[in-house]
Amino acid sequence: MIIAIDGPAASGKGTIARKLAERLGLPHLDTGLLYRATARALIDHGRGLGDRDAAVSAARGLALADFDEAALRSREMSEAASIVAAIPEVRAALVELQRRFARRPEGALLDGRDIGTAICPDADCKLFVTASAETRATRRALELRSRGEKVDYGAVLEDIRRRDERDSSRAAAPLRAAGDAMVLDTTKLDVEAAFEAALAIVEAATRRRARAAL
Repeated sequence: MIIAIDGPAASGKGTIARKLAERLGLPHLDTGLLYRATARALIDHGRGLGDRDAAVSAARGLALADFDEAALRSREMSEAASIVAAIPEVRAALVELQRRFARRPEGALLDGRDIGTAICPDADCKLFVTASAETRATRRALELRSRGEKVDYGAVLEDIRRRDERDSSRAAAPLRAAGDAMVLDTTKLDVEAAFEAALAIVEAATRRRARAAL
């Protein structure tokens, strides 16, 4: 079974994805880390985030086992990843890596911004997780403070809105809900309530899949 979870920054999709993968025993890929790692490689080598050739080369050289996840989740890397992710050639370079992960025989759960629309359009279950920009900014600010970063809420909110605009308007695989995705708004939900709502959606999809196989 392939589960695709998409949504904007700080919507809760990553937390939901990790908890679902653990409950269902599925391998999980946070595809946003691919773009963060690509951006990190450019910065480490003194290259500009808009350097297409260098970005494509960095993307093609990624190995999933090499990620330092903690270092990739800073506010700086979030913004840098959004810039790199808007380069069509970078997205193209990462497509097959993501699809290979999805084709694992035991199934897979992937979360990102174009999983249900571009990477796995035939996924068995698609969720689009969202929340208001203000709620997402509050969550991101709390997350960054928990890591010891100094945070200005207004700046975080501006980052969220700027990233929403960039992700939604890019030419290659823009952020949007797939036509057959279930939309889950987590604005007024805590972590457990959001997880239970997502689990109910996945369980319903599992039942439909089982009936279709009869």
